[in-house]
Amino acid sequence: MGHTAPCSSDKPSCGRNLLLVGDNQDDRSGSTTNNGTSASVGGASVRVRADGAPITPESILWRTAADPRSMITGMAAGIMQLMLPGLGAGVTDHSNFFDDPFDRIDRSIPYIWGSIFTSDDDEGDRLGRQIRDFHPDIKGTDDQGRRYHALDPDVFWWAHATFTWEFLRARQLFSIRPLSRGQREQLYAETVTWYRRYGVSERPVPPTLREFRIRFDEICRNELELTPAVQWVISPKENPSAKGAPVRLPGPLSVLNGLAAHFSSELLRVIVYGSMPDVVRRRFDFPWSNADRASFVWVCGVLRSLEPAVALGALSELWPEGTPHPAPDDMERIIISGPNLRQRNLQRAAATT
Repeated sequence: MGHTAPCSSDKPSCGRNLLLVGDNQDDRSGSTTNNGTSASVGGASVRVRADGAPITPESILWRTAADPRSMITGMAAGIMQLMLPGLGAGVTDHSNFFDDPFDRIDRSIPYIWGSIFTSDDDEGDRLGRQIRDFHPDIKGTDDQGRRYHALDPDVFWWAHATFTWEFLRARQLFSIRPLSRGQREQLYAETVTWYRRYGVSERPVPPTLREFRIRFDEICRNELELTPAVQWVISPKENPSAKGAPVRLPGPLSVLNGLAAHFSSELLRVIVYGSMPDVVRRRFDFPWSNADRASFVWVCGVLRSLEPAVALGALSELWPEGTPHPAPDDMERIIISGPNLRQRNLQRAAATT
C-alpha cells in the first residue's frame, strides 16, 4: 500500500489557501453561507481555506477508522445526520430506510471507508467522486415544503462532519490513551483532506478544529430537528430495530430470552444517547438518567479494556460486508470484510423461508 504524498504549498488538497468569498467550487446549491475565517486582501473579501494533512497508514484518521469501535459512535452520528432536514428528507424519499434502516449503513460504509484506505490521493479522489456521483438525483421537497438537494454543500458537508465528530468522539470515549490537543487538530486536518476527495464545494468547511466545534454546536442547537425519519428510527413501537437484536439463549436458558432482549435494547439506547452531544440529548429531551450515565461509563470502560484484543482482530464482526479495512497485524494491508452479524442473521432467515 503506497503512501499519500506529503503536503506542500502547491498541493491544493492539503495546503491552506485564501478563497474569494462566493467562490463556489462544484457548488450546486447556490447557498451563500460562509463559515470560514474572513480576511481582506487588496480590498477583496477572502476566506481562509482549511489546512489538510496527508492520509497514510501512519495517519491518525487511518488508524482510527481501522478500529471497529469507531463505528459504535456512528449510531449517534447516523441519527444526527437524519436530524438535518435536507438530509433526513433525502433518506426518507430516496431509500428503503423504513423497510430496513440498517441497510443504508451496510451499503454506505464500504464506499465511505474505501475512500479513506487508498494507495494515493488519485485513488482517493476517484473513489470520493464516485460517492458524490451517487447523489445528483437525490432532491425534492421535505414534509415542511422546503426544497432540498443532496449535493447542497451544507447538506453534504454535514454528513461528513458527523463522521469527523464520530471519530473524535470514539477516540475520546474508547481509547486507553485519548488524543492530545495537537493530535485532535491533526485528525481534523486529515478529515479535511478526506472531504476534498468528494470534489464538493469546501465553502462550509471550518478552517480549524476549534471553528469546526463551534459550527457543529451551532447546527446542533439551531438547525437539527426531529425529522420524520428520526421520529421513526428512535421509536421502539414503529421501528423494530430500535429494540435491539433478538436474543436467543441456548437450552434451558431460553426462558430468559425476554429478559436478555430487554437488556440488549437498553444497552443500545444507552450507547446511542450516551455518545450524543449533551446539547442534542437535552434539546430533544431524550431520556437520560443518572443510572443511564453510570451504565454508559461502564460500557466505555469495557470498550477501552478491549483495546489490546481489538488490535488482534476483536470486534471485526462489526464491519458490514465489503468494507475495506487494514488487517490487524499490518496497517498497510487492506482486507475486505465478510458479512457482519446482522447480515448473517438475515441470510440465515432468508435461507429458512
